[in-house]
Amino acid sequence: MNTVAPPPTTIVLVRHGESQVTVDQVVGGHGACSGLSKRGRLQAEALRDRLVGSGLLRGTGALYASVLARAVETAEVIAPGVGTGELEVVQRCALCELHVGEGDGLPWTEFTGRYGRPSWDTDPTVPLSPGSESWSGFVDRASQGLQAVADAHEGQQVVVACHGGVIEASFAAWGQATAGPGWRLRPDNTGLTIWSRSDAGSWRLDRYNDCGHLDGLDL
Repeated sequence: MNTVAPPPTTIVLVRHGESQVTVDQVVGGHGACSGLSKRGRLQAEALRDRLVGSGLLRGTGALYASVLARAVETAEVIAPGVGTGELEVVQRCALCELHVGEGDGLPWTEFTGRYGRPSWDTDPTVPLSPGSESWSGFVDRASQGLQAVADAHEGQQVVVACHGGVIEASFAAWGQATAGPGWRLRPDNTGLTIWSRSDAGSWRLDRYNDCGHLDGLDL
C-alpha cells in the first residue's frame, strides 16, 4: 500500500533590512531600535516585490517577527508577498537579537570604551554588559524560540523576520554545526535562509542567504 508522506515543516528566516541604528552606529536594543533605514526599507521592498511576483512564499501559514522595530517593520513590508498577503505579524521576544543590557542606545564607540569586548572565544558565558545576555545564553534562548515556532506549526511553512544572530542560532538549534562565537555567519540584510524538517524529525538546510532580489539594485 502506498502511503503519502506528511508535508515537511519549513522555517524561512529573513534577516531584517538595514537598520537605522546601524547607520547611526548606536547599540540598538529594545529601547533604542528605531526601525529600518531608508536603504533597509528599499531592501525589504525589493524582497516583497520578488515574493509577490514569484509566489515563493505563497504557501506560508504564519508570519513571525522579533519585537525589535527593525524586524517588525521588515515583516510588515514583506507581508503582501507572504501566504495570503494578509497574515498578522506575530511578535516574539525569543526571536530577538542578543539582549544588550544597560548600554542600549549608546554609541558603539562609547559602549566598547565603557564595557570592553568580552572574550567569547575563551568564555562564551560572559555578559556583553551589565544586564545583557552572554553569547551562550543568547544562543540557547534563540534556539529554543525557533524550536517553539517550528513545533507550533508542524507540517506548515512559517516565515520569521529576525536577525543575523538568530540565523546563526538556527544552526545550533537544528544540529548542523555549533554556533560558537568564533564561528560567525554574516547573512546579508533581507537574505533568506530556509530549513525544512521531515516527518523523521531531521532538519535540512535548503537555502542560505538568498538575496537575489538585491542583485542589480543601487543600494
